[in-house]
Amino acid sequence: MIHPGDRAVRRWLIASALAVVVAVLVGGITRLTDSGLSITEWRPISGIFPPRTDMAWDEAYRRFQSIPQAQSTHRGISLEGFQRIYWWEWIHRMLARLVGLVLAVPYIVLLARGQIRPTLRGRLAWLPILAATQGVLGWWMVSSGLAVRSSVSPVRLTVHLGVALIILLLCVWTALVLSPPREDPGSTALPPRLVAVLRGATALAFLTLLSGGLVAGLDAGLVYNTFPMMGSGIVPVEYSYLTSWPTATISHPVIVQFHHRLLGVITALVLVAITAWSWRRPVSRSVQRTMLLTGIAVLVQVGLGVATLVLRVPLVLAVLHQLTGLVVLMSVVAALQRATLRVPART
Repeated sequence: MIHPGDRAVRRWLIASALAVVVAVLVGGITRLTDSGLSITEWRPISGIFPPRTDMAWDEAYRRFQSIPQAQSTHRGISLEGFQRIYWWEWIHRMLARLVGLVLAVPYIVLLARGQIRPTLRGRLAWLPILAATQGVLGWWMVSSGLAVRSSVSPVRLTVHLGVALIILLLCVWTALVLSPPREDPGSTALPPRLVAVLRGATALAFLTLLSGGLVAGLDAGLVYNTFPMMGSGIVPVEYSYLTSWPTATISHPVIVQFHHRLLGVITALVLVAITAWSWRRPVSRSVQRTMLLTGIAVLVQVGLGVATLVLRVPLVLAVLHQLTGLVVLMSVVAALQRATLRVPART
């Protein structure tokens, strides 16, 4: 018997996933416009109110002028220019608060009403916990750019992004669990080896997005703006004189960009191959349709990535590249869930 609360829980999870996607995209815009350090304080409650008087704006402007970024990236910025970047960061923080509420409040309400299946209560309890963690990580990230650095730590930015992706995947996977598709007569399950490949492709898509966080944090998209060549070869010459591999993989802009390219191409090849295979075998239509979406999305993602690189990271293309990356990740996770469908007992 279908649990009476499944529909309400599924709607909540879909709304949560959409909220996370919007927050990630606005976070990307905030980073691309170098707006993330414009608010130099973390006030979880009173921070919802922006400056409302000329004196308050002057005070916020003065605090911003005291950090290294104001003397480098935004050197000579006017009060009007400061207000423009301030609003992007304020919107991002407000969205983050909204996402936290969307993740926490409905969970408490649905739990109190008994609408969440007992088998899913523990899993979904992670959503409000991770939402609170994101708030702390967000300030941990911002604080890294207020004293010595002129930008936030790329590693902290990537950790912040990674937790957002985990929240997104938890919402998407569980929403799919609560709405299993009808299998087609005559369809067969994917071979275990192919399911393992699909799991690997999911991990690759996740790692590619994380490496994109490092690219953004290091402004690595502004070096070697050609494709597929990086200087005189496909592999950049910087590889020949590296002395510290572990550090370089997260801190050297050229190496980070190369790894992001490599991960993106490998992920695309794997996903396109799985898509082609699924349409030549009698597997379920839900898997075929989801893999077709995945294959199309990853090709668009690669095209947008190349265009973003060659055109030196224009804002619109960069945001679209990020959006299609999220679509690829969600669709490949959906394909994996359909391919390994395990419907929990309906009580």
